[in-house]
Amino acid sequence: MKASQPPRRRPDRPRMCFVIGPIGDQYAAHGSPEREAYEHHLGIFEQVIAPACEKYEIAVVRADGIAHAGDINEQVCRHVIESDLVIADVSGGNPNVMYELGLRHITGRATIHIGEAGQLPFDIASIRTIRYQRARSHLAGARREIESALEAGMRDGFELLTPARVVRALQSVDWQSLPNRGEGGEDEEGTADENPSGLLDDFAAIEDGLEEMTAHMGALTKVIETIGTLSDQSNIEMLDLVQANAPARVRLAAVVRYAESLSALAGEMNTVAGAFAERMVTMDSGVRAVLGLIEVMSPDERDETAGELLGWLIELNESAQAGLTQIVSLGASASDLVQVSRHLRDPVRDISTAVQRMISAIACMGEWAGKARDLAQDTQHPTG
Repeated sequence: MKASQPPRRRPDRPRMCFVIGPIGDQYAAHGSPEREAYEHHLGIFEQVIAPACEKYEIAVVRADGIAHAGDINEQVCRHVIESDLVIADVSGGNPNVMYELGLRHITGRATIHIGEAGQLPFDIASIRTIRYQRARSHLAGARREIESALEAGMRDGFELLTPARVVRALQSVDWQSLPNRGEGGEDEEGTADENPSGLLDDFAAIEDGLEEMTAHMGALTKVIETIGTLSDQSNIEMLDLVQANAPARVRLAAVVRYAESLSALAGEMNTVAGAFAERMVTMDSGVRAVLGLIEVMSPDERDETAGELLGWLIELNESAQAGLTQIVSLGASASDLVQVSRHLRDPVRDISTAVQRMISAIACMGEWAGKARDLAQDTQHPTG
């Protein structure tokens, strides 16, 4: 029984707690979702987290409370990695929160999860999370649970949390035991290693996901091309009917046939876009965590596998952006069809939904690629 207990870090008394979680926008208009999010999460910080930490004389700060001037992204990363304790509000699976949480999990240092009931992300559902509801009585209960977690941690040691799949794989690697590599993939003793990259196993899950997303994009491109061909044929048929002065009922019958064919394709497009967006949700936190890991490594420590992943992320985004142009163009064209006949409304709605899903998902790819491009430049032109 004892051997099955999760490992714990030594129970040093934490002196500094960094809080990661959604922040919102305090300058947004009153009543807007951004302003409501700011007020809500500020309330959680002030009424739940800060009082619990202060009870044990632990200083507490969140990103918008960092007083020192400097690069905010660098400051946040340092707080996430170096703070004695991190309390993470994972409500809603905010991408920035999941990225920062991935970095924290890699360190194995004390971390406490909290989250609003019904808003907990699936990919970290296995990790014990202190749940709260917005009622005042529930907030008081959440504060007491944090206090209990702090008391137990300082007495017995904090559990090493089990992170999401990709980060869990990263955590299993003993970085200190990896040989230093010279040219040709050899270690300091000149012995070739059968596994030339310490990151190879860790990147496998991400590469599989990227291959799947590439396949989705290929399928989506084929559907869009088929829709384009179908629409061209319909336009020719309608032009012939107009020139022949065909009755409205005859032209309507042609539109109905077009709508029936378009409906199947639009449904397929929406399904593929949904699968792409769903895969993006599960990939985003893992990719950001790996990029964060590469970032904290010196350029000399990054091997060929890291470079290949960075290159792949850049290429995937370029391909996605090219496809996005087609997708947006199709969405704009489809919106005009609604005025033609009510029979076209359902397929147009499916196309519009697919377009919005892809725009949101590909925006994440752009963020990956931007970070990957910066890291690739650092690797090619190291400073210091």
